Amino acid sequence: MSDFYRAMVEKNPAWSQLLGLCPLLAVSTSVVNALALAAASGFVLLGANTSIASIRHWIPNFARLPCFVLVIASFTTCTVMLMQAFSFELYLRVALFVQIIVTNCMILGRVEAFASKQSVARSISDAAGTAAGFALALLAVGAVREVVGQGTLFAGLEMLLPGTAGWQITLHDHGLLLANFPPGAFIVAGLLMGLGTALRRKITSPSYVSDP
Repeated sequence: MSDFYRAMVEKNPAWSQLLGLCPLLAVSTSVVNALALAAASGFVLLGANTSIASIRHWIPNFARLPCFVLVIASFTTCTVMLMQAFSFELYLRVALFVQIIVTNCMILGRVEAFASKQSVARSISDAAGTAAGFALALLAVGAVREVVGQGTLFAGLEMLLPGTAGWQITLHDHGLLLANFPPGAFIVAGLLMGLGTALRRKITSPSYVSDP
């Protein structure tokens, strides 16, 4: 089984390891917000894993954690500057949770548990799988909350992808406001987590794997 698949499905940071739930619940009020945080987190995770795997032999044991945090902070700063330069309006909507990516236990955990002990190639595959799994969780929660709470889908996507102003889909005019607030985030995330766990168990069960 590949490192990418294992990181994305079996060890999904949100649904399996329950990591990164604070930004996931806070930011995922819409698909565009979820995409922004997913892209930012993925960039930092890929950069940090690749860098740490490349220099792991030169990092002394007594300075492992400070080095890891410094590398993650460097990529987080680059992410913040890029968002400010190219999508400032969207940055303002997710600024706090992009800035604290440096403290995201999902990223620090993968750097410590995997990238600091494995080759660059395997670390990149693990980072890509973890980022993809986190993005799937973010997008699932963001899409459900936007549809239920606002009655739209892809609203504001042009802030992230210029030229997509006409992509917004309006499904209904009266949304359920609960979905836009923290209690709604917990309810939606809990239901999706249960669904994701059931699907993961079905996919990884011996009978499913052995089917032609």
